[in-house]
Amino acid sequence: MRPSSYLEKEPASLNWRVIERLTPYLLEYKLRIFLALICLVVAKLASVGLPFILKDIVDTLSLPQGQSSLENSTLTAVALVPMALVLAYGCVRFLNVIIGEIRDTLFGRVTERAIRRLGLSVFEHLHALDLDFHLDRRTGGLSRDIERGTSGISFLMRFMVFNIVPTLLEIALVIGIFFYQYGIEFAGITLVSVLLYIAYSVIATQWRTGFVRDAAKADTISNGRAIDSLLNYETVKYFNNEVFEAKRYDEALSQWEQAKRKNRLSLLVLNSGQALIIAVAMTAMMALAAIEVANNSMTIGDFVLINAFMMQLFIPLNFLGFVYREIRGALANIERMFELLALTPKITNLEHAIDQSPELPQVEFNEVSFDYDGRPIIQGISFLVPAGKKVAVVGDSGAGKSTLIKLLFRFYDVSQGAISIGGTDIRKLSLAALRQSIAIVPQDTVLFNDTLYDNIRYGRPDATDAEIKQAAKLAHLSDFVESLPLKWQTKVGERGLKLSGGEKQRVSIARAILKGASILVFDEATSSLDSHAEKAILDALKAAAKGHTSLVVAHRLSTIVDADTILVLSQGKVVEQGTHDSLLSQQGLYARLWRLQNETQ
Repeated sequence: MRPSSYLEKEPASLNWRVIERLTPYLLEYKLRIFLALICLVVAKLASVGLPFILKDIVDTLSLPQGQSSLENSTLTAVALVPMALVLAYGCVRFLNVIIGEIRDTLFGRVTERAIRRLGLSVFEHLHALDLDFHLDRRTGGLSRDIERGTSGISFLMRFMVFNIVPTLLEIALVIGIFFYQYGIEFAGITLVSVLLYIAYSVIATQWRTGFVRDAAKADTISNGRAIDSLLNYETVKYFNNEVFEAKRYDEALSQWEQAKRKNRLSLLVLNSGQALIIAVAMTAMMALAAIEVANNSMTIGDFVLINAFMMQLFIPLNFLGFVYREIRGALANIERMFELLALTPKITNLEHAIDQSPELPQVEFNEVSFDYDGRPIIQGISFLVPAGKKVAVVGDSGAGKSTLIKLLFRFYDVSQGAISIGGTDIRKLSLAALRQSIAIVPQDTVLFNDTLYDNIRYGRPDATDAEIKQAAKLAHLSDFVESLPLKWQTKVGERGLKLSGGEKQRVSIARAILKGASILVFDEATSSLDSHAEKAILDALKAAAKGHTSLVVAHRLSTIVDADTILVLSQGKVVEQGTHDSLLSQQGLYARLWRLQNETQ
């Protein structure tokens, strides 16, 4: 399953199973959740009580005037009542706010921990997925979807728990109060208007979901295109394609602009319809209440109470369309994260995998074949790399040299045959144990946007300063580092753009040396070095490789003349095998490659 499939998938309906899948991440703080829900109920009861206090204040202030002097003492006592009610109103309103803040604080920790746990799970899972997934992915779009997913959890918890649920509770309480205290007409108008409002909001939001989704997809595409272009900054410059990249980005932004315009117009339709329902409901309730006051069936306080309740109901409902749409989007975004977690890597550990690297660093390929998408890449290759020996692999482009390394690291599994280390099939080893026993200097050295020191230390994060500097010395990097103004704290830039190709490869070599693995793999590791640096590093690597098993994939044949065995690949098969001198004497493919390289020097 490729990333594009979950990016383009359109949620047909709200998937409430997402809540079920989120539950384990939320239950770490059960007591906090319980206390937060208690605060929610108390805050809502306080909110419902506010209009009643307001009604009593208005009714008390509306007492008939002009009583006789004999009643002055009574009036004095009555005059104190509004002040007490005003103080009570202030206290209850403060209580409502402060309990809401306590509720948010209690539940905030739950949400933040759930986001942390889920985000870590997705991050770890992405590293566990196959190489194919990462070759097909668009980093910008993927990172944006992960960001949306974690933001979706926060939004879902905040609005569903603290907006939708309390509002529904308040609607039920208010309709019950209206029915009990003022009759079926008031309760009926409230119920019908709320149901109409909710139905219209849901239907209109469903209709405009397509526009929202198109805008999100356009945003993902434009963001992915921008990041992809910036990550390949040098390539853009090499081919003078700034205008071309800007045009492609502008085309993506144009699609985003059109999608956002349609989204905005659909929002106008939604908000207008909601406003009409609110206006009609409020007018009907106020008219009915005014008639009752005129008939002395209600007091002015009752009129104020009804108005206050309607305002309290429709203020949160006014955001219902937005909340419903965002909850729908949040559920879809969270679902995408769970779809990522549902992706199962093809390369996994066996149930009883050996979690210890083999003691004997001997590598053997036994009749190994490998097909990729039905296309044969490696065909029946067999060779042995004895412990402490150096075996080199050479051949023309596309012969399958680098594929051997990917198979050794189990980025892919062989189609036929077996690869073993120390006599143990690498499929029986845990991935951690297998890869811990191998250190590699890749052809394309990619560094983190960090210091030189930390990039070298990445080979073994627990290494000491002395070990890091010794590795740099063996890679002939120390003099270069000492010549820099910031020395070891020099930033290398994103993907190591501030360093030359040779400098990046020397950092990579130092990193591999620091790892201290028993097997060393070099994938055209000296291809970016000048002759002087190459000779110095080859001497250093030769010293560092003593007692280690070395597998070298090489393009420049001058770097592997000292190999114990040289394998010559062509079209996925071993066509020649032997030492440098014996291969030259055979006058075959190796001898021809040797002559071609010497002629071009």
